[in-house]
Amino acid sequence: MSEAKPNRAASKTSAVVDENLSSITYEAALTELESIIARIESGDVALEESLRQYRRGAALVRRCREVLDGARAEIERIAAADLISKADSTGA
Repeated sequence: MSEAKPNRAASKTSAVVDENLSSITYEAALTELESIIARIESGDVALEESLRQYRRGAALVRRCREVLDGARAEIERIAAADLISKADSTGA
């Protein structure tokens, strides 16, 4: 069994798994997540690095869900305001 070489680029991108992701966009988080998945699936990443990447990926998934939940709430708020506005204008 051959030992996988550490991926230095992957190490740099996941240096701090617990990094605050609140400023990362949905698109950036998704792109990084796709990259992590590809690296892990390639099998070219050592076990410890795979675990670090997995933890980073889990944090990115949480961030994506957070952004999507916020977008859903905003859409619901806009839709509700629109319904109220229409009801007010028709006198209902």
